[in-house]
Amino acid sequence: MTTPDTQRPRPGSDILRTALRRNRAAMVWGTVLMGLYQAGETAFPIALGLIVEHTLRDRSLGSLGLSIAVLAVIITTVSLSWRFGMRILQKANTTEAHRWRVEVAACGLQPVARDTELKSGEVLTIATEDADQTADIIEVVPLLISSLVAVAVAAVALGLADLRLGLLVIVGTAAIMSILSVLSKRIGSSTQEQQARVARAGAKVADLITGLRPLHGFGGNHAAFRSYRKVSTEARHQAIAVARINGAYAGASLALNAVLAGAVTLTAGWLAFDGQISIGELVMAVGLAQFIMEPLRLFSEMPKYVMIARASAERMALVLTAPPVATPGPERPAAGGDVEIDGVRHGTLRKLKFQVAAGEFVAIAAYEPRAAADLASILAVNVSPDAYEGVVRVSGQDLAELSIEAVREHLLVNPYDGEIFAGSLRTNIDPSGTSRTVAEAVEASLLTDVVALHREGLDHPVRDRGANLSGGQRQRLSLARALAADTDILVLHDPTTAVDAVTEQLIARNVAKLRRGRTTIVLTSSPALLDVADRVLVLDDGVITAEDTHRNLLATDEGYCLAVAR
Repeated sequence: MTTPDTQRPRPGSDILRTALRRNRAAMVWGTVLMGLYQAGETAFPIALGLIVEHTLRDRSLGSLGLSIAVLAVIITTVSLSWRFGMRILQKANTTEAHRWRVEVAACGLQPVARDTELKSGEVLTIATEDADQTADIIEVVPLLISSLVAVAVAAVALGLADLRLGLLVIVGTAAIMSILSVLSKRIGSSTQEQQARVARAGAKVADLITGLRPLHGFGGNHAAFRSYRKVSTEARHQAIAVARINGAYAGASLALNAVLAGAVTLTAGWLAFDGQISIGELVMAVGLAQFIMEPLRLFSEMPKYVMIARASAERMALVLTAPPVATPGPERPAAGGDVEIDGVRHGTLRKLKFQVAAGEFVAIAAYEPRAAADLASILAVNVSPDAYEGVVRVSGQDLAELSIEAVREHLLVNPYDGEIFAGSLRTNIDPSGTSRTVAEAVEASLLTDVVALHREGLDHPVRDRGANLSGGQRQRLSLARALAADTDILVLHDPTTAVDAVTEQLIARNVAKLRRGRTTIVLTSSPALLDVADRVLVLDDGVITAEDTHRNLLATDEGYCLAVAR
């Protein structure tokens, strides 16, 4: 009895079926044209054999002229059918690859993250190489069918000359496919492992590039390089193993095809010598033995590409079928901006409890950086409400009951390591192009000096990851983006660690002024930001241990004074 697990289709197979289903029209036309091309290629030696036969018998110029016209028609058919057939198939292939790239990217950009357990570099490889290789199935199937057409036409033509020749082609092709199918399965599994290792190496180097400056700072660059070299070496060894299998497959394919072509030629020669077939049929058989090598090569290589496409589809399924890390509610936050943390236990936080009223500017001085990161992750809904104890309420509503997308429109958490994207200053500050407070955000974050430095102003180009900006400029650009979003609740995590003390003090005053009347929470140890806050909450050992203004805490709390005074 078949179990439910065996009845359920594999996700990779579903992806391939989807690709085939939505490209049916292109594949039908491509198959027809490529089949016509292969039939024309195979008809060429058949026509040559018939020409020799009739020329030897009739010896007339009319027959010769007709033969040349027939060859011209065959050549024209072969040329045009290949041209338009491949155009249709390659257009469908590239379009399908684009669709899968967009779909994988959409999964990564959804408000609710998916539980893929993959790094960003691995997802990037899946969205590029695996998407391309999965879409190759659009070309593989028509080429497989058209190659089969060529082999079938050759077998029929040879069978008409002598049944033994036709049977030799059919039996030989079946034997070749049986032998190569074993190797193709090994190629599929080895390719999947190679893609996984290459993706891990890509993820590792992406992480290293992101953290290159800190690594140089504490001398960890050599250890990091050794770590990457180990991962890259593993990928290289696997690539060599795949190349070895591919080489064996290609060598076996060529050898077996050559053996079959040689067998057909020798058999036809023996039959002609024995007088069982004519000279024209011998010419046809020898010509087909040569021409059949190409469709046989394509036909025998197709299983390999099918296995590669399936391996890539299985990797894409890791992203596309991964469950969300959280199941968000349907509600939207109510008007207002109060935030309540009630008995939250997660990571370094233990029974954390505090409340921020709507319109209040509150600073949280976390003695442990990890505690600030844990709190920021919870408020950003990067951690599922099911993954921690306690309740987080936004505008009086339980976070678990709210739509994550709606929460992020209402409550923005700006991380301390906010990404800078290739584009311009303007597109980094206002990616959607809808903000009405770009000028105010630029002024509040003191990004005005960067804008004034360049003739293009806000349209000054920014390289990937802000490579042409200093650390302080990148941080101010990230802060400007957060301020320009103009959300009801804004959470800033260490927004001024890369700027000097004078700039930090000016930014603190500007942010407090710009955000007046709207809820703002700043996770920081900066005296300037702590000083402009309405209240300071001291987060120590996972709980709030003190609460007052910055100046009162300096005067009354020695531990606080040691932690934040510079």
